[in-house]
Amino acid sequence: MASLKAQDGAIDHRPEPKDLTHHLSRATRTRQASSIKQFYKYFAIPGIGQLAGGLPNNYYFPFDTLEAKVAKPERWQPTPNKPVDPPPSEDDVAKRVSKLGVGATQSPLNQPQGTVYVPHTSQQKNPIKKIDLSTALQYGTAQGYPPLYYFIREFTRDHMHPNCPYNGGPEVILTCGNTDGFSKVLQALSNEWSEEKDWIRDREGLLVEEFCYMNAVQAARPRGLNIVPVKIDDEGMKADGPGGLRDVLEKWDTKKGKRPHLMYMVTMGQNPTSGVLSLQRRRDIIALCNQYDIIIVEDDPYWYLQFPTSTASSGYAFLDSLVPSFINVDTEGRVIRLDTFSKTVAPGCRLGWISAQPALVERILRITETSTQQPSGFVQSMIAELILGPDQSGLASDKKPSKGSKGGPLNGDGWKADGWVRWLEGLRGNYERRMQKMCHILDDGRFLVKSGRRNSLSEEADEWSVVEKTQIYSFDWPIGGMFIWLKVHFDNHPLYATYAKANELERLARALWILWTTKPFLVLVSPGTIFSPTPEIREKEGWKYFRLCFAAINEEELEPTSKRLADGVTAFFKIKEKSKIEELLKDDETAVASQDGLAQLAQMIGPC
Repeated sequence: MASLKAQDGAIDHRPEPKDLTHHLSRATRTRQASSIKQFYKYFAIPGIGQLAGGLPNNYYFPFDTLEAKVAKPERWQPTPNKPVDPPPSEDDVAKRVSKLGVGATQSPLNQPQGTVYVPHTSQQKNPIKKIDLSTALQYGTAQGYPPLYYFIREFTRDHMHPNCPYNGGPEVILTCGNTDGFSKVLQALSNEWSEEKDWIRDREGLLVEEFCYMNAVQAARPRGLNIVPVKIDDEGMKADGPGGLRDVLEKWDTKKGKRPHLMYMVTMGQNPTSGVLSLQRRRDIIALCNQYDIIIVEDDPYWYLQFPTSTASSGYAFLDSLVPSFINVDTEGRVIRLDTFSKTVAPGCRLGWISAQPALVERILRITETSTQQPSGFVQSMIAELILGPDQSGLASDKKPSKGSKGGPLNGDGWKADGWVRWLEGLRGNYERRMQKMCHILDDGRFLVKSGRRNSLSEEADEWSVVEKTQIYSFDWPIGGMFIWLKVHFDNHPLYATYAKANELERLARALWILWTTKPFLVLVSPGTIFSPTPEIREKEGWKYFRLCFAAINEEELEPTSKRLADGVTAFFKIKEKSKIEELLKDDETAVASQDGLAQLAQMIGPC
């Protein structure tokens, strides 16, 4: 029977989330609340003499204020909230690119700006509204800086996941970015396993996509977890069919260890393939997870970078245009979602949050108390001030900034939820225009065209042209994320048979990667091998692919770089002598596709 809870004066008729604490690791089950952190809630009591905590005096901080020039949320031009079925026709793309332009018409630094100002001390008594250095730079609760925590909690429940099916909706906890969040989830929900001292029957596993973000795999593998890949298609993870989730779970061999109870996915703008899971696919996958008692970790740094229309009810047309999170179809509370400011503000923020059912968040809170404690107070205060704006009533009159000086609306109130959504909508617009531009250029170079003339069989007939088209690469137009997943058709290369016979096709692919880095091409891309979670996938399929990130490159370099990349493939397919391929490879010290070498390459390229 559904429990009834009063929330904001209303009765919540949704059922309680399922008790999933049996999945907690041994260490996480035994964690207790921090004996020091429990005092922090009393520190805010007005007039209390604080002799309990080991806190430095806030007047000895070497910062009197924090101040920064910031954008207006309307800086970037959005694109329509309409579905795009890739690939559109070339005429359609040309019209959209011509109409919208690739980027802004003026430099961001020349556009209207505001100022974020964080004072040293605010007289505001309400900790939810109090944003100042006296509180932000002290030790704080592991849940997060109160003003920012409460904004994220409300935004998550009311706008990102308004249709969460379980009672109360998700709880949140702030993290130092999604890598930190996933590390804590692994610690909470998996036990370490050692081949030397543990039974194979006790080995736990992690379900991942066939091609996936390898930082997650590299975090799980040292804990001894089985890495279990699941087949993907243009949407992402497959629920059914050979190699799909149902197939993997039904045919699980217990000789490999326990059937996995934890699954890691990037479901929107999948990294590296750019797929976006449809709402129906989410329902199919979560039904299987309910049946087999699996917890889903939904890593979603690109949630605002997608185009299909959905049927949510968030209160914002832009958010309603996005495919909803797994949380919106999670009746049992088995989804742990990772969100971050890395792609919406800056990666250097190292600030994000976890959304999950309260019982699981409480256990992650215990881990946080004795590890990272909380994200940077500097960062939290600046983001809080940017979004929430100043609390003028808490500032002395001589410390109040002039009206309209804030980085939000002209009344100086901060961005608030409206401004934050408008900022995200503008970012989506710019990235969409970049994607369209790069795809349009790559479309033009997909074929190697050879033409010539030969004598006809009839002496009376004129000579006629011979045109031969060979496909050298292919890709799907992204409907989300920051990447294009390029498949090179090496089987059409003149030297394919030579390298296939020697079982050295990975070396052929490596030679293309090296050629791209040389003049006149000078392009760096991510080889698909670094997104292959197992050696089998790397050797069979991974070497055929390359991930292209259209996000980071400077605006003026997008078109020429895309053309150089396409030209590089064309040049590579004109190589007919093995000696030229070997010349490219001979000085390459990292040509051996070892896991260590690939990890170093992944670090060099970055997590973009």
